[in-house]
Amino acid sequence: MGSTTTPVTDRRAAVALFSRLRTPQGQADPFPLYARLRSRGAVTPAPWGGYLVTGHDLCAGVLRCGDWLEPDRGWRARQGSGTRWNAPSAREIGNTLPALNAPEHARVRRAAGSFDRTSIQELGRTVGGIVDGLLDTLAERLRDGEADFADLVSERLPIATIGSWLALPRADWARLRDLTHEQVFTQELLPSASQLARSDAAMAELRTYFMDLIRHRRTHLGDDPVSRWIRTWDAMEPDREQADEGVYFLALFVLLAALETTSTLLSTMALLLVERPERWDLLTARPDLVPAFVEETLRYDPPTHVISRVAGKDLTLGGYEVRADEMVHLMVGAAHRDPARYPDPDRFDPGRDTTQHLAFSAGSHYCLGAPLARLEAQTLLRHLVTRLPRLALVRRPPMAPRVVFRRLLSLDVSYA
Repeated sequence: MGSTTTPVTDRRAAVALFSRLRTPQGQADPFPLYARLRSRGAVTPAPWGGYLVTGHDLCAGVLRCGDWLEPDRGWRARQGSGTRWNAPSAREIGNTLPALNAPEHARVRRAAGSFDRTSIQELGRTVGGIVDGLLDTLAERLRDGEADFADLVSERLPIATIGSWLALPRADWARLRDLTHEQVFTQELLPSASQLARSDAAMAELRTYFMDLIRHRRTHLGDDPVSRWIRTWDAMEPDREQADEGVYFLALFVLLAALETTSTLLSTMALLLVERPERWDLLTARPDLVPAFVEETLRYDPPTHVISRVAGKDLTLGGYEVRADEMVHLMVGAAHRDPARYPDPDRFDPGRDTTQHLAFSAGSHYCLGAPLARLEAQTLLRHLVTRLPRLALVRRPPMAPRVVFRRLLSLDVSYA
């Protein structure tokens, strides 16, 4: 059955809402706009073509269905040389694990390995020590009145964790973190030409960095992940150049995935903790609620608000006919506030059932780094509420100019 309104009419109606979503006010609090968008139906034609999906069950169904594909290299090439999908940074990101489809996705995922229980236990000791050091610095700064939690903790914990795990030189960590923030524009919905240029430059520098690292690591093989990936790809791919490319795209993927979204999770979690004193008091009295607090943060305001897929064949979604190769944008931030899935969805409630949240995607592309992100968030939260007096929010944090990937530019706190 077709929709009751035409795609042209619906697209026009979505323009005003989406224009507001791209303003600083909309980026600071997009959820009222999501509610208005969702009121138009679980699926709405996007202003630029394709469809916006705001219903939770439809988003989950798309992520778990093999008929909906990643916009991979082949799809990007079909969009034409003059499109944003064929910018150098877009082509580069199209070679990383999250942009691959079966059977290549399964092959590369096996090569990547996973964060199993033993690995997480080993990393747990590393993360605990890093968190203690960062909170020491934060406490020192707070003696002067206020401190930027995002800069001193949220931005530093992920790069220190993944930098240590990959055995990357400490002197490189800050630059790699900055490059990660620059490259992300190629994954936004409607990047400008200047934003794409920044992504292109950042991605080129990241390629040079990791290819140099791989060549050096080949002569100094150890027990680190990059060395293991070199051995794995050498066994899979007889062409040395192609093997190095495989290792590079794995290292690039791990860096980007571990930094951008995890730092946002940590800042958002801290914001939710310090803006309401009773939440701090709750966790102080009930430290067993730490995992639930993290999961509700992921539901309430996930680091990634949009996940895009393309139709692998002609399909029907929410009453609309979606043609093969047409794109749908799963509005995860809106789906997480869908009252059909979460009662009273605008209320932050660590006691609610969050088992179906989509912050780490779902299906075959479920986030490989989810256990590590949870480890960092839970460790930080436990140490925060046990080591420091209650913190308070000094001012509302500014947000980066993004729609897909959330990022708090700062988070100023003080002792309450």
